[in-house]
Amino acid sequence: MKTRDLTELAARNLREALLRNSLTTLGIAVGVASLVAMLSLGVGLQELANKKLSKSGLFDAVFVSSRANQRGFGRPAQSETATREPAKILDDEARQKIAALPNVVEVYPEIRFPTEIQFEGKPFSTTVAGIPPSAKTEGAFDGMKGNFFSSPDADEAILQIEFAKDLSNQPDSLIGKNLVLRYAERQALPAEPSPKKSDPDKPSANSTDEVTGQSPGFSILPREKTFHIIGIVETEPATSVGSFGRGRLLIPMQVAEILRVAQANDLRGLLRRSSSKQTYESLTVRVKSPSQVKSVEDAIQQMGYGTFSLLDATKSLRLVFAVFDLFLGIFGSLALAVASLGIVNTLVMAILERRREIGILKALGAADRDIRRLFFAEAGVMGLLGGIFGVTLGWLIGTALTFGTNVYLHKRDLPPIDLSSVPWWMVASAIAFSIVVSLAAGIYPASRAAKLNPVEALRYE
Repeated sequence: MKTRDLTELAARNLREALLRNSLTTLGIAVGVASLVAMLSLGVGLQELANKKLSKSGLFDAVFVSSRANQRGFGRPAQSETATREPAKILDDEARQKIAALPNVVEVYPEIRFPTEIQFEGKPFSTTVAGIPPSAKTEGAFDGMKGNFFSSPDADEAILQIEFAKDLSNQPDSLIGKNLVLRYAERQALPAEPSPKKSDPDKPSANSTDEVTGQSPGFSILPREKTFHIIGIVETEPATSVGSFGRGRLLIPMQVAEILRVAQANDLRGLLRRSSSKQTYESLTVRVKSPSQVKSVEDAIQQMGYGTFSLLDATKSLRLVFAVFDLFLGIFGSLALAVASLGIVNTLVMAILERRREIGILKALGAADRDIRRLFFAEAGVMGLLGGIFGVTLGWLIGTALTFGTNVYLHKRDLPPIDLSSVPWWMVASAIAFSIVVSLAAGIYPASRAAKLNPVEALRYE
């Protein structure tokens, strides 16, 4: 039997029992729709999580610290040789070397300190943090009230909403006003020159400085600076690992560095009798893309510094979503499995109704494989149409869920989200899966029809 004749015969048979075949096709469509709707939710949630985490700035960053600050905090004991090697200090020279590495976008320190501000003649305790220009793209600043910093060196401030409520009962009215920041400025003392010859019989009270010629330390001076409030942010922007947010009062990073505020690492350096030049507790290295984090991290480790990134966390996240998508696919496939029983029932009933027709086809020379191909063609057509309608219905369900969710979020003044996503590979896979299931369901009816005795089939009334 020619393929053209087989196609025409299958189409005619489907048109004759239009209602029954349409209901069977609709059952397949419902099964495919449930599968697509569930998988689209899983894919949509995964894309939403990846988008939010990527915008947080944590997955394209490497956090660098001096190995001297890492010893003794639950780390394994180092060998005697390793302990003799002096740990490299994070200073401006190290910062410049790291910034010169390939694929590095920017390098900035973690500047975060508790202090006091004056607003309308009243003192308020708060935590100030420096924000780099790249933070503008972070999700924390989406939908903020007011504006981001006009320039990296602007004397402007952004308030966290809870701190803004402490300053005023109407936080929005704070935008455009000024506040005075009080802070402790670090000023290095001048170095004392080393004597040409030291008299061992007359020890000096400051013998260490005389031997090394290093600065005896630094002084702390109280300072004040006026900032202009330009915006209010709902949540604190994410920062390096180990803290929940940068601060409640945010200022440009360049301005925070110019202030030279005394921090904890300054006291640590003083106790270790290190140089008086500026050192950093840690540095954040922003990389062009997450795929280049590993190479940058390895290069920094070769320079003698400790590093950390969140690549392991992303791997765990992908594993969780893979398992989640698997379970959604299994539950969505149950409806399609039930629909396959409808195909079996429809084709078995077709055999009973068309026994005489099958007998005539065999009497005219049709082989068993031709009869089998005829029933496979009918099952495949129902699977194809059911898959197309099912994908469309599943997309409509996902769109309706996204719309309803965004209406709910809008009533609570929250930003909209894309709850579901139907990529092209899901469309192709759903239609192909529908056809395969339909063909599998047609195996038994096709085999039964092919085994009919033509003589008995012609006698059937």
